[in-house]
Amino acid sequence: MSDVTIPGYTYGTAAVAQSPIGEEEFALLKQTVLWSDEDERYLRMAGEVLKDQVEAILDLWYGFVGSHQHLLYYFTGPDGQPIEHYLARVRQRFGQWILDTCQRPYDQDWLNYQMEIALRHYRTKKNQTDDVSSVPMIPLRYMIAFIYPITATIKDFLARTGHSVTEVEHMYQAWFKSIVLQVTLWSYPYAKEGDF
Repeated sequence: MSDVTIPGYTYGTAAVAQSPIGEEEFALLKQTVLWSDEDERYLRMAGEVLKDQVEAILDLWYGFVGSHQHLLYYFTGPDGQPIEHYLARVRQRFGQWILDTCQRPYDQDWLNYQMEIALRHYRTKKNQTDDVSSVPMIPLRYMIAFIYPITATIKDFLARTGHSVTEVEHMYQAWFKSIVLQVTLWSYPYAKEGDF
C-alpha cells in the first residue's frame, strides 16, 4: 500500500502481534456494527478519495491533538515537552493507517495489525516501537472518545471530489463502522482476561 518505508510500520510481518480474535468472533463483531459487502465497496471508494488528502487530514487531526494538552501529554517526555521525532514517526504510520483502513482486506493480517496497534497504545508496547521515554499508556477513555473526532472530521474530506451526497454518506458510514470495529479491537488489552 505504501511506496516508502515507514519507521515502525510492520504490517504483515512476523514482528506483528497475533490477534486473539478468530474469524468467527470477528464475523459476529462485524454483524454487530451492521457491516456489509457494500461497506467494503464504499471504503475502497473512500480510499481513492482520501489518498491525495492524507497530509491535510493529518494536519487537522494533529492540530486537534496539539491544541488539547491532555491529549498531547501522551507524546511527551519526562520533561513534559512533546517528543518531536515521536510525533513525526507516529504521524507517518497514522497516514498509512488511513489508507489501510480503506484499502486493506479485513483478513488475518489486518486483524493481527489491529492487535499490534492496540498493544502500542497499552503498557505492553507503548514507546517501544519508537524507542522513546514517554507516558506508559493511553487510557481507554481517550481511545473510545477519539472515535468521534476521527469520524466527524472525515466527512468534509470525503465530499471534496465530486461524489454524490448519497455516495459521500455511504463512504462516511463505512468509515464510521470501520473506526468502531478498530477501536473495539484496540480495547482488547485493556479488558480483564475473559471479559472482552
